[in-house]
Amino acid sequence: MKKFNVNENDSGQRIDKFISKALPELPKSMMYKLIRKKDIKINGKRCDSSSRLVNGDIITVYVKDEVSAEKKHDMSFLRSPSEMDIVYEDKNIIIVNKPVGLDSHSNGSPMKDTMIDRIKKYLYAKGEYIPEIESSFAPALCSRLDRNTCGLITAAKTAAALREINEAIRSGKVSKIYHCITAAPLPKREDIITAYHQKDEARNTVKIIDAPSDGFKPIKTGYRVLDSKPPLSLAEVTLYTGRTHQIRAHLAHIGAPVLGDGKYGITAVNKRYGVFRQALCAYSLRFGLSEDSELFYLNSLEINAPKPDFEKKFFS
Repeated sequence: MKKFNVNENDSGQRIDKFISKALPELPKSMMYKLIRKKDIKINGKRCDSSSRLVNGDIITVYVKDEVSAEKKHDMSFLRSPSEMDIVYEDKNIIIVNKPVGLDSHSNGSPMKDTMIDRIKKYLYAKGEYIPEIESSFAPALCSRLDRNTCGLITAAKTAAALREINEAIRSGKVSKIYHCITAAPLPKREDIITAYHQKDEARNTVKIIDAPSDGFKPIKTGYRVLDSKPPLSLAEVTLYTGRTHQIRAHLAHIGAPVLGDGKYGITAVNKRYGVFRQALCAYSLRFGLSEDSELFYLNSLEINAPKPDFEKKFFS
């Protein structure tokens, strides 16, 4: 038999989602069978797979110990470096300035250093993340940046904040503004452009076309030229959709790829300027949360990253 006390970070989720995280070695088919047989109970009472947990609930799982190994907390994040540029922090979220060359998270590979691991180490040292008392939650990124893109990245300290920020992103209530340098002039001083996007998973590249087609999803990107030193342009870019490599591929599609981009860029221009990592920075975040949101206070904030090195170098 296993017993779990539901805390604030566990509350609000379905019982089946909680059990899958708390007992990862328990096959899902067995878990659903246990629920049907009333061998998984909340506060001593039967439940179904969609029952929602409340802070203070006690979950009892009647199953043999050998098939219900509890989650082993991965403490490898403690090996990460401590260096971190914190731009904003409160009790719910932390926003950091991710450097170029650092992965956001491991994507399942055994990375030795990632942005989320540095954040976990920082919160662990502060006593805000205690793995031993968490059955199903760990601080998590609300978005990610490519390895060679720098700038703002948001992590949630609580499950409630993670759900709220993720929902806000999905519903377009978080504005993401980037700064970049293009290797060729942009067609207009300011524009909002649309196209259709398809990702090639095997090659980790994307294809952009102008007309609808099977397997392609619509994208929308805004840009505004801030300065220009031909052939280079410094631009502010607004993401209205959030597809893989959207800015890099979309700007390349209209003939103005990001300087230093090895996938979609202009090799000769990259070599001429000695830039071999994309000159792209997640520069600004704006929140537009509803008034009943616990995070409504974020709407009053103007959160900007420090000016990126590539901008200081070419457009000081």
